[in-house]
Amino acid sequence: MEQRELICINCPLGCALTVTLEDKDVVKVTGNTCPRGEAYARKECTNPTRIVTSTVRVKGGHLPVVSVKTASDIPKGKIGECVKALRDICVEAPVHIGDIILENAADTGVNIIATKDVL
Repeated sequence: MEQRELICINCPLGCALTVTLEDKDVVKVTGNTCPRGEAYARKECTNPTRIVTSTVRVKGGHLPVVSVKTASDIPKGKIGECVKALRDICVEAPVHIGDIILENAADTGVNIIATKDVL
């Protein structure tokens, strides 16, 4: 049996979680004060994911870059590949919040979207 200590990030309480694993399967979660904490612990120990935030260059805009993020979380192991794909992207102004900057980032099925208007 393996135990992992985590801090839940689903709400401001920041519960200290203890996760018990057996052969990479979660068998017990303690320390959570709500069901979201247990769900977070299970996912973090078996299939961790993250939202990726970055910037991409803008041509002809009032700002030289636009902030972007993944439309939803992606597998943690794909973050580097995702960021690398953004490095060579340059979009034309105007850019609007929600515009898709990159489709299917790192073959995750998740789009990268703009989080700011750049006119």
